[in-house]
Amino acid sequence: MKFRLVVAEDLETGRWSAVFPEIPGCASAGDTEREAVRNARQALSLWFKPSKIKLPGRAKVLAVSAA
Repeated sequence: MKFRLVVAEDLETGRWSAVFPEIPGCASAGDTEREAVRNARQALSLWFKPSKIKLPGRAKVLAVSAA
């Protein structure tokens, strides 16, 4: 699955931001465009890393994907 990544340079600081518009809160930054993209890839992998959850009673977890 591919996601759009918007990278932009802040002209005041000279740093770069990297934001995934479709994934609220999943963003990163860097001193260079390349570093911002690398950091964003890491943020994306951490965003989708499963976390341990306690399931109630007969609940179950299913894996699904978009068509």
